[in-house]
Parts: sequence; structure tokens; C-alpha cells
Amino acid sequence: MNNKDKTRLVGNLEVLREELRSKVKEGKKEGLMRFFKTGKGEYGEGDKFLGVMVPQTRELVKRYKILLGWQEVDSLVNSEYHEERLLGLLILVEWYKAGGEKEKKKVFEYYLENYRQVNNWDLVDLTAPNIVGDYLDIAEKRGEVIKLVKSDSLWKKRIGVLSCAAFIKRGSCEEIFQVADILMKDNHDLIQKAVGWMLRESGKKCGEEKLELFLRERYKVMPRTMLRYSIERFSDEKRKKYLGGNW
Repeated sequence: MNNKDKTRLVGNLEVLREELRSKVKEGKKEGLMRFFKTGKGEYGEGDKFLGVMVPQTRELVKRYKILLGWQEVDSLVNSEYHEERLLGLLILVEWYKAGGEKEKKKVFEYYLENYRQVNNWDLVDLTAPNIVGDYLDIAEKRGEVIKLVKSDSLWKKRIGVLSCAAFIKRGSCEEIFQVADILMKDNHDLIQKAVGWMLRESGKKCGEEKLELFLRERYKVMPRTMLRYSIERFSDEKRKKYLGGNW
């Protein structure tokens, strides 16, 4: 890449940042900071927001995914602002989808190398299944999610859990059952919700009977939040039995 091309890409990034800030909605920043728990001691402590909503961010992704290079996207992913990180990560998703084998691997490896920047639940949920989950599935390395969920990092764990969405989508549910067993005693609300959500999805794709076989041996010791999320699609009568411990 010559200097002229580099200058053009940097210029595109500057224009993008200006355009992103033009989409700020008055009063949204404070609400987003509360919603994503940015206070002292909360899981999103210290995160900064501009006040831009996701649909507006996605509009920019569509236009700028072909106007930026790796250096510019890396600048976004490593931004102090939540919306810029989301924008960069969503561009990575688009690059991954459009890329060949080498490009997919490059995006996957970059994503995990920079997982510390994927540091809130929306950033994980909107990107991990499409990059990490898909790559591990097509590379036949689904077992790698076990390493992720055994991490001490909250976000690495959630990346591992949400990656199972890609496996479930293609009819493989054994991984989420293994992950659920590993995280059965995890006390973080974001992990319990994520595992319960993926268990619920496994019931939709792989059959409620298979999910129930898993739950009946564990529902009495499962964290309450995880259990509630996993049985959301059950009948009222069946949910009451599980929640009441009377199955």
C-alpha cells in the first residue's frame, strides 16, 4: 500500500468518526452508561459512551466496511468509546463473512487477541457467534470453547458461551451442555443468563426432550437465573415443576 492509499484510509476514519458523532442522540449517553453498568464496581466500569444507537452504527458499518483497512479498524476496536469499538467489531464480522479461508482465520485470531476490547455483553453477543463460533465450527475445533469458558475473564467466558450459538444453529448441542456443566457454579449474572439462553436455544434446535434429559439431572442445583432462562419456552405447568423442584 502506498502513502496515498494510507492517507486516504486515515482520512476515511476521520470522516467516519465525525459522522458517528453527528448521530449522537441528546440524553442517550447517560442512559446507556446506566444500562451497561459503567459505575464503580460494576461489570462495565469506566466504559465511555457517545450516545449513538445500534441501528445508526450498523448504517455506518454498511458504508465503511470497504473504506477502511486493518489499521483503521484496529483503532476503532481499541477506542475508549463503546460505539467505536462496536463499529470496529461489526466491520470485522462483515470482513469475516465476505472473506476466504485465510481472511476468516486472520479475523478470528485478531478477535481473540483483542478480546479485552470486547468488554460488554452487547459487543460479545453481536459478534462472537459470527466470528469465533463460526470459525471453530468450520475448522472442526468446537472443543476450543471449553478453554474459553474456563478463563478467569468474564468476557472470554461469555465469548465461549455465545460461540455455541453457531454450533446450535447447525444442530450440534453437545458443546453447550458441556459448557453448562463447567459453568454450573459460576455466580455471575451475565454468565448464568448466557448459558440459560443457549440452553433454551438448544431446545429449539435439538429438541425439548434432549434439553430435558440434561435439565432433569441438574435443575435442583442449577443457578436460578440459568434455570429460568433455559425453560422459558416450556409450558407454564412444566416451568412450575422445574422451579418448584417437584419434577
